[in-house]
Amino acid sequence: MSEVDHLSIGYAPYTSDFSSSGDRRRFVYYANSREIDFEIAKPENEYDIVFVTHGADITVWSKYDKSKAVIVYELVDSYLATPVLSFYGLFRGLAKYLSGKHKHCQLNEKKSIESMCRRADIVICSTQEQKNHIRRYCDDVRIILDVKSEYHNHRMTLKSELKNNELNIAWEGVPHNIKSFKVIRDALSILSKQYQINLHLITALKYKKYMNKYVTKHTINEVKKYIDINNIYLYQWNELTVSHISSACDFAVIPINSNDTMDNGKPEDKLLIFWLMGLPAVVSETPAHLRAMKGAGVSMACSSTNDWVSTIKDIVDNKTKRNQSAEKGFAYASRVNSEEATMLLWDDLFEDIERYHNSRRRHRLEVDKQKDLSSTSLSEGTR
Repeated sequence: MSEVDHLSIGYAPYTSDFSSSGDRRRFVYYANSREIDFEIAKPENEYDIVFVTHGADITVWSKYDKSKAVIVYELVDSYLATPVLSFYGLFRGLAKYLSGKHKHCQLNEKKSIESMCRRADIVICSTQEQKNHIRRYCDDVRIILDVKSEYHNHRMTLKSELKNNELNIAWEGVPHNIKSFKVIRDALSILSKQYQINLHLITALKYKKYMNKYVTKHTINEVKKYIDINNIYLYQWNELTVSHISSACDFAVIPINSNDTMDNGKPEDKLLIFWLMGLPAVVSETPAHLRAMKGAGVSMACSSTNDWVSTIKDIVDNKTKRNQSAEKGFAYASRVNSEEATMLLWDDLFEDIERYHNSRRRHRLEVDKQKDLSSTSLSEGTR
């Protein structure tokens, strides 16, 4: 990193205090670990490198002078897979402009993202499907998952037997995603006739419904809309809560609406978090989940109510299978998403950023040299 130390780096974050998981688990974590200096990026300043998150004003950064800086854009959700005429595509850009999050008005947010990808020298994403979409606009696309160092030291030991016919089930996520429980609403209702289900939800207890800024909602009200069982426990999310509550559970669930383009395109990060803690997880059948399950040698991805019921009953009634799935998941997650493996991907990224920077600098010097030669020729011609 010797050359990076001499480069000016601007970071356009998700949140100004770096409290977002996107800040904490990606660039900021890497920069702090490798002692790389950076500042919060301002478009009026000049930088050698600008790292732009999707939380930044991409209507501004997509117009940043190509000759000035190497830009890395982080796009870890499947925005480019959404239909052009979707609600998101048609109105989110306008909403960001009216709220002041974007300086320029681009009615279609998807068009802004495409422009940002074209401007970027490198785009970071989180799944192969996202990469395929982004490569239409940028040649250099990298898949890098979140760093999960806080979970590596919290591996739990599964209970050998379930007590009193109870199922303690963990779920972790943002309140907006509680709507995904409608995928397993019927399955939980069926299972509740045989088991006492205790559902432990680790999330924010209240949140802003629109753009993380407007209209405060209480999570308990969302829970009542989508989950039809009696014993539901809510916990305020933090890193310790996730590990502490999960360690008291028998398994985790990750329901996802596969008919929703954005949701179906999510990466396997949550699954890997549970696996790193030694907890088996029953999940919706998405491309990322299927790849991870195949890699781990586990088969716990579901596409129907019957799948959810039979898979959960199988691991509940078969403690050997439950333990084996936890062991295999832990081994796989430790191999592909260890801190060392993820940091090496970031090291490779920054080595290539240096090459981009050096190439751009040589080009500028050559242009300046040609300008100087042209000026000299003109001045000689006027004598």
